Amino acid sequence: VRVVESGGDSVQAGGSLRLSCAASGTVFSRAAITWFRQGPGKQREMVAEIDSGGSISYADSVRGRFAISRDNAIYTVSLEMDSLKPEDTAVYYCNLRQSSPFQSYWGQGTQVTVSS
Repeated sequence: VRVVESGGDSVQAGGSLRLSCAASGTVFSRAAITWFRQGPGKQREMVAEIDSGGSISYADSVRGRFAISRDNAIYTVSLEMDSLKPEDTAVYYCNLRQSSPFQSYWGQGTQVTVSS
């Protein structure tokens, strides 16, 4: 399974970006898809997740500003990011996770930089 993130860019605070996570393989529709991020000098943290049934969860720091969605027909998950803040600066990673049997796949990440 290959996972590829795209859409990272440099924006001003208050701006918006849309990240995409594209995956190959039939596991996609059965997988929970999670966006993580790792800022400079910080640990990797969960940003948003959408499971195979469409249930969604967000980190408190992004709730109300970010929106995750998935399109199983084209094996893609999107992360719409609005009202961006400098503290959103990070490398954003996409993870596919199937529970049974357990499988987990990571992409290489896409850089988001928000300047004040």
